[in-house]
Amino acid sequence: MAVGIHTEGTLTTPLWNTTLGGASPNSLDHPVTETPAAPAAKEPPIRAILAPVTPLQQNCTIVWCTKTMKAAIIDPGGEVPKLMQALKQYGLTLEKIWITHGHLDHAGGTAAIKDLTGAPIEGPHPDDQFWIDQIPESGARYGIPDAQGFTPDRWLGDGDVVTLGETQFEVIHCPGHTPGHVIFFHRESRFAQVGDVLFKGSIGRTDFPRGNHQQLLDSITLKLWPLGDDVAFVPGHGPMSTFGAERRSNPFVADVVLGAGADEAPDLAGDTVPKRYM
Repeated sequence: MAVGIHTEGTLTTPLWNTTLGGASPNSLDHPVTETPAAPAAKEPPIRAILAPVTPLQQNCTIVWCTKTMKAAIIDPGGEVPKLMQALKQYGLTLEKIWITHGHLDHAGGTAAIKDLTGAPIEGPHPDDQFWIDQIPESGARYGIPDAQGFTPDRWLGDGDVVTLGETQFEVIHCPGHTPGHVIFFHRESRFAQVGDVLFKGSIGRTDFPRGNHQQLLDSITLKLWPLGDDVAFVPGHGPMSTFGAERRSNPFVADVVLGAGADEAPDLAGDTVPKRYM
């Protein structure tokens, strides 16, 4: 897997997530003198940093093409100055703003970044227009008064392709959490940003207007799982995981849960109810 992910809290200390196959930057600090030093790892086509934003700690993702250093911000829910500083810190030029769905915590800072940079907004699917229209009202309710609505420069649909520098990401429409939810998939790197469709150990809520539980299950099992067990994904909240790990152990969508009868499926949740996110 050729992608390096930095998990950012203060946006000062980059950390490599080894589940993505990235070599530790310290792996050659003490080479064995009797043998030649290992060649430097090939630069991956994309890199990314995770910057949790808003009181809801939504995983805003800054992803970039390593050849051109052109970046996209995925789901800028808020804390715009923090995101602008991250671009500057990593020497990136913002080319795109990508939105998975229209909820406040994922899209509340979109208009502000568009105003600052002029970068085009791509996504979500047009069925989430009604959520985007509610962003200012939702922001006032959740203590994010500067959140604004917006009009995307490009609505996205299933099978669309978005470009970033010299790279391409596939767009997959995954309704259920919201009707217009999309995810972004970089096939070469085996990497996806899935918003609030799937989490480590959980799935998105479907008790919002126009949410649909069966649609969400279909989106996960019929659209995400076929991409491959080795795909590492950034969820909208919480830690990263892989599709394979969730197929084995997620108490909502593991293969043994969905494929076995109630008397056959093991109790993967134990004594606790897994967290369901916004």
